[in-house]
Amino acid sequence: MPSSTDLHFRKSSYSGRGDNCVEVADLPVGAAVRDTQNRNLGHITFGDSYEWQALLAVARSAGR
Repeated sequence: MPSSTDLHFRKSSYSGRGDNCVEVADLPVGAAVRDTQNRNLGHITFGDSYEWQALLAVARSAGR
């Protein structure tokens, strides 16, 4: 697994200007996610599209 420093993280254009969100990096299979307020703690990995799509569905439903 690559370290957080080897990945290209980005945050959503829907995020505010502060560091109160998560950042995402694409992996060959899945995605890595980290907290912008705690970048030094590393990231969690979602290893397949099912896991990633499930996380997105929960995040989208919580935002409504």
